[in-house]
Order: sequence, then structure tokens, then C-alpha cells
Amino acid sequence: MTRGRNGNGVGPASRPGRPVKASSRVYVMVGSPGAGKGTQAQLLSTALGLPHIASGDLFRAALASGSALGEEARSFMDGGSLVPDGLTVRMIAHRLDESDAAEGAILDGFPRTLPQARALDDLLAERGSSVRGALYIDVSQDELVRRLSGRWICQGAQQHVYHETLRPPAQSGICDVDGTQLHQRPDDRPDTIRTRLKLQLPPMYEVVDHYADRGVLVAVPGEQPVEHVTSSLLHAIDRAAAAQATT
Repeated sequence: MTRGRNGNGVGPASRPGRPVKASSRVYVMVGSPGAGKGTQAQLLSTALGLPHIASGDLFRAALASGSALGEEARSFMDGGSLVPDGLTVRMIAHRLDESDAAEGAILDGFPRTLPQARALDDLLAERGSSVRGALYIDVSQDELVRRLSGRWICQGAQQHVYHETLRPPAQSGICDVDGTQLHQRPDDRPDTIRTRLKLQLPPMYEVVDHYADRGVLVAVPGEQPVEHVTSSLLHAIDRAAAAQATT
């Protein structure tokens, strides 16, 4: 069982959500940093034939293109401010208008807060759609700290990333590619990670509760091999689709 903001155990939700157009399959990835959302989003993108839309990639692409949205985002980022939710939603709306997203998409990195989830609901409702499934990868805090604190980065120009247990270098402390020494960023240290998680987890649990209340939460344990998590998500998606087809 997984737990949301109020400590309520929630598994794959059973309450029916808002009707979704058959041609629109919008899924959102939910989980803490280190839970494996990006990895699973890429694998699910291939399995489901839907584009993987990562909010970070959207920002980078918009900035690089010099588009009006990108320049608007730059005005906030250059000033050290967070990009407003409304602007992020507009970027997502623009991306969903592209032809490869005609059948839906897998959103990664957004929503992260309850206001963002509600804004996404409003955007999709305007299009006669809604979130088909919120794919929650549930990982314990101790495991998150282990995963995040094990990251080491080389000092070369490409900054190749290693992990103490998941992807160790052939020679301890040395990059396999360019031979430079590995170092750990201050924000990858266990005490810093625990402090950061205390701030990040409560808003995420609100998002979990939101989608559970809407009947579209798909929760799977994330402390399994990568391929097992993917299989669990796909099976849960199939079950949810079958249940929706009978309602």
C-alpha cells in the first residue's frame, strides 16, 4: 500500500474518474526525485507509442528556440525566479498540440504540486480530455537517500555520471571515459538530500491524494528491478483501461 498526504493507504484507485476521450491517453508520472520517473517514462513511451514530455526538456527547447514562450521563461529564470505555473501549462499545451501527441502523452516532471495538478486538469478539460492515469512509483525515503547519495560525477567537460552501486566505474574514483577524478556534489550528500526531501515530499503526497480522489492513481512499488517496475505499470494501466471500458 502507498500513502498520500493524509496517511491514507492507496493502491491502484477504484473510484471512477472523469470520462476521457478514447483517442486521448495522457499519463502523468508521479514520484520523488530518485524514484525513476524519467527512466520509466522513456520505457513506457516506447511500449505505449506515446511521446515522453519532460518539463525540463520543454524549458531547454523553448530557451534554445528563442520562441516567445522561451523568452518569457528566460525573463524569470535569469532573475532567479521560478517559472510561473501558468507559463509552464502554456508550454505543455503547445507541446500537446504537436502531431506526435495527437493520441496522448506521458508527462514527466509536471505536475509536482496540487495547484499544478489542478491547472493541468483545467487545461485538459478545455480540450475535452483528462488525465487517464497518474503513474505513482512508490519508493521509501531511505531508498531514495541511498539512490541519490550514491551519485558521483566526473570533472571532465561531459560530466559523466556514476553511481556507487547502480553504475560504478571500472576503477574506483576515476571516470571510465576521460580518466578524470570523480567528485560528489554537495547537494548529493545524505544529510542534504534528507533536508531536501522534507520539503519535496509533502507537495508530492498532495498530488498523490488528488489523483487518488479522482480515481486515476496507479501505484506500484518502485524498489524492484527496472524491468519489473515497467511491467507492473503496464499491467496496472491495462487493468485500469479494462475497468474504464466497462463503466
